[in-house]
Amino acid sequence: MKIDFAKSAQSTLGLEWEIALVDPTTGDLVPKAPEVLAAAIARQKGLAQGDEHPFIKRELLENTVELVTGVNSTVPEAIADLGGCLDELRAVTDELGVELYCQGSHPFGGPRLQSVSDKERYSRLLDRTQWWGQQMLIYGVHVHVGIDSVDKALPVVNTLARYVPHFQALTASSPYWSGDETGYASQRALIFQQLPTAGLPWQFSDWSEYEGYVEDMFRTGVVDELNEIRWDIRPVPNLGTVEMRVCDGLASLREIGAITSLTQCLVHETSAAVDAGVEVPPLQPWHVKENKWRAARYGLEAIVILDREGTERLVTEHLAEDVIPRLRPIAESLGCAEQLEDVLAIIEAGAGYQRQRWVAEQASGDLTAVVLDGVARLRNNELPTAAAGHPKA
Repeated sequence: MKIDFAKSAQSTLGLEWEIALVDPTTGDLVPKAPEVLAAAIARQKGLAQGDEHPFIKRELLENTVELVTGVNSTVPEAIADLGGCLDELRAVTDELGVELYCQGSHPFGGPRLQSVSDKERYSRLLDRTQWWGQQMLIYGVHVHVGIDSVDKALPVVNTLARYVPHFQALTASSPYWSGDETGYASQRALIFQQLPTAGLPWQFSDWSEYEGYVEDMFRTGVVDELNEIRWDIRPVPNLGTVEMRVCDGLASLREIGAITSLTQCLVHETSAAVDAGVEVPPLQPWHVKENKWRAARYGLEAIVILDREGTERLVTEHLAEDVIPRLRPIAESLGCAEQLEDVLAIIEAGAGYQRQRWVAEQASGDLTAVVLDGVARLRNNELPTAAAGHPKA
């Protein structure tokens, strides 16, 4: 099965941001996406009801919408584009009395109580996956990075797989599930990988081997469309991108900028290595799998495996002392130096799961306070640092 890979300008960007709709007083999820989308379409010149909005999209659940940017050259441009999408969405939701929330999960919402969007694709998914498909009360941020050659796609996927625990730890924001403290920094990571073809990507030696895998998936009925392969990191042939999908939902554009910068710099570094004829060996898949679990469980306190020899290090130390210093010249050349430094700001402030636990403790376990705090952070573009004390304290 031949799969053509569109040629994109190297290291261009596109962002996707899944956002929950919640009641401004109770923090409960509200199934208002149909109303929000209808109102957003009505505001767009040239669109009629029934048309698709150019950048506000429906998702699996009616409590969720997704913002999708266009193609951007730099991280600041991509974040400005996403911010414009958010402004358009908020103009509608403010009128409807709906608030916006984004973390890896909703801390007390009942997954099986949520209404599902009326779309055949979603009906097929739920019919096949049953109980696990009904648990998808999760939210994420996806980063697409353009690749100018198909020969770079799989080396980029394999490189980003090395950094799954880094991205997972920085964005982990789903410690609660159906009102329970899970003990995990990212419950979302473990829930989402239960879907068929979700989870970590397979490792392939070349593009033809990947094409053979996809052909097998179609022939055996595992998937009907290529986008039903829902790996944490995946090539997107029709767009000419590699998509980083492992991140939990994030409440602020500043956090998204940091993650986007880290992704773009790693992809650009790998692209240059391939251009120079430097081999980019993958990390053993069993180490990649273990790293993901450690980051989902321990977040910023995860000790991760770095190489084929089994060298281990605290994920925050590896980021601060090795990864960020190495990528700084690349970030300067790409115009995202400020956003790359915000990776260190997240480490210093604490991740979303730490903030949520701190807020819950201050509120005597009331998870409504956790949601409303996330709502305020999204509206004010704030990092997860606690206002009156450190969430890591």
